[in-house]
Amino acid sequence: MRFKKNKEKNAHRLMLKEKRENLAGYVFVGPMLIGLTILTIIPAILSLIFSFTEWSFIAGLDKMKFVGFRNYTQLVDDPVFITSFKNNLILLLVVPVQLILSLVLAVIINKSVYFKNFFKVVFFMPYISSIVAVSIVFQLLFQPSHGPINQFLRSIGMDNPPKWLADIHYALPSVMIIMTWVGIGFCLIVYMAALQSIPKDLYESADMDGAGPWTRFRRITLPLVSPTTFFLLVTGLISSFKSFDIIKVLTEGGPSYSTSVVTYYLYTTAFENLKTGYASSMAWALFGCVLLITVFQLYGQKKWVNY
Repeated sequence: MRFKKNKEKNAHRLMLKEKRENLAGYVFVGPMLIGLTILTIIPAILSLIFSFTEWSFIAGLDKMKFVGFRNYTQLVDDPVFITSFKNNLILLLVVPVQLILSLVLAVIINKSVYFKNFFKVVFFMPYISSIVAVSIVFQLLFQPSHGPINQFLRSIGMDNPPKWLADIHYALPSVMIIMTWVGIGFCLIVYMAALQSIPKDLYESADMDGAGPWTRFRRITLPLVSPTTFFLLVTGLISSFKSFDIIKVLTEGGPSYSTSVVTYYLYTTAFENLKTGYASSMAWALFGCVLLITVFQLYGQKKWVNY
């Protein structure tokens, strides 16, 4: 009987301990869940509802008018939205360029360069710098009349250098150059961490078998950093679709919508033209596009990512 009572007491203590641990877990997770619910889940549901309405956020809810899928069908006939979406697709080219350059730099720095930490800091600085400050610096560099870049081009004999951000043909490529320069640092740091986790005996075995640098890179380095490449590819494409701040500061979508992207057009539609319902439909169309690309990547990664 005494043994049975002790067993029951121990079981009761374990239950109380487990309840306390669960309660502590809820206490720590609770603020995050509350914030996620209030700041993300509820606004997302409301924006989905608004996307089927004709409404402005400065008007009362009684002014809301249900229009069905009209906002979504209007997107197909909206030339500014189509142009902005095309620009978003062009900006996706920044991601593979970043990955290639950062991987090459990571391999060189990891293998052949002293003061690795110094170069990590140098390349990472643009990424952690304020995008507003970076944009202002490049506005000065790309200034058509007195900017350092065009002054250099004139000094080597080019009479009519590009107007860069003021030219519809060069504005988007200029933005892409800046985005590439800013993003290389993050990819470089992640790639260097991946390279340093590769066992050195693999390279030593390859050397003993007579493998050259290119063979070692293609047969060892690329397969073993493929999970890192996949991670950077997914996050890079999503970030590219979310580009807003650099467009807002540099060009405000101009000239002639040549640098407008969906997020910037969404912003102007919602907060300048006060078309909350139409802007919400843009947000969900963009979400659907990003989700589709992400699912395609998750499916395709089985063929080239080595875990």
